[in-house]
Parts: sequence; structure tokens; C-alpha cells
Amino acid sequence: MARKRRKLTNPLALAVMTTLWQKPMHPYEIAQTLRSQGKDASTKTNYGSLYTVVQNLEKHGFVEVAGVERQGNRPERTVYGLTEAGREEMAEWLSDLIAVPAKEYPIFETALSLMSALPPADVARLLEMRLSSLEVQVASGRGALEKLYERVPRLFLIEVEYQLHMVEAQAKWVGGFLEEIKKGSLPGVESWRRFHETGEFPAEFTS
Repeated sequence: MARKRRKLTNPLALAVMTTLWQKPMHPYEIAQTLRSQGKDASTKTNYGSLYTVVQNLEKHGFVEVAGVERQGNRPERTVYGLTEAGREEMAEWLSDLIAVPAKEYPIFETALSLMSALPPADVARLLEMRLSSLEVQVASGRGALEKLYERVPRLFLIEVEYQLHMVEAQAKWVGGFLEEIKKGSLPGVESWRRFHETGEFPAEFTS
């Protein structure tokens, strides 16, 4: 099942729509809400471009001006609300992202695909460094999540759980792969090592 081509593709636009789904807000309040609800930890958030995102949403009819707010001597702030078209777009876009897996390109995958350019011993050393960092992330993440459970309903921490699970899974995989390299049980590891010692590219790598 292919994903629908959307007018806007910036995930921050979806985050803005789900924030305005709660109630109409001005852009500064949207930014505050994203921070307070921890959405900036799961969505790449450039607060400097937030106004542009809101303008693009308005251009496509997904949000509209709901009023103007003024407090004391502060400048007037335009309050935006979600339109009916915005509610439909938000629901469809969110449903699409949840239901349809998409190929993503994490930079670590790129590094793994190119790692043979380094000697096995160097890769093992670097993976040990990565594993150590991942284990620290797991330990601190578990502690932070337990504290969050005390004051935030689990429904609003699902993405934090998912992030932690992904780090745990990566740490487990890296640990296993590291052992294969160190023990020499990884198929092709001897040819890989010999190539870096002799400079002769193994014939089996080109077949």
C-alpha cells in the first residue's frame, strides 16, 4: 500500500495541526505547547520556521485566523484554528503514517553499508564505543521514563517508549554483531581483514 501524495510533507506541519486540534492558538503558544508536551523530542522542530509552517497551512486551507489576542503592552498575536479540511488532512496523514511502513534512511545504516572501507579491528573498536553510548542512553532513558509515568498518562508517552525500545534493540544487535567480528565468526571477516593488510581486493567480494 503506497502512501498518498500530500500537499505538505513537513512533519512539523502535522505536529502543528494536532496541537491546534486541542484548541486555537497563536504560533508562540503552539511552540510552547510542543515543548511542554515533549513533541520536540520526536519531531524535528525548527521554531524559527514555525511561522512559515503556519502560513503554509493557512495557504492550503488547513488552518484559518480565529481571532487576534492582545495582552497588556504586548503586540497583537494572531490566533489560528484548525479548519474542517485541516481536521480531515490531519486524520488522513496521521492514519497513513501509522498504517503504512516507509523506507527511511538512518545515517547509521549508511555507515554500516560502507564499513568495509575500515579494517575490522577499527570497526570493532568503534562499535564498542557506540555500544557504550547506547547502554548509557538505555539506562538514563529507563529512569526518565519511570519518572514520567508518575505524572503523565502512558498514552502520551508512547513515542518515548518506542524510542527507548529502538535504542535497546540497536544495542542488542550491535553487541551481537560486535561479538561476531571479535570472534571471527562473521562470514567474510578474514577476507575483509586480509584486504586491509595486503591491499588486494578479495575476488569473492566481486562475485
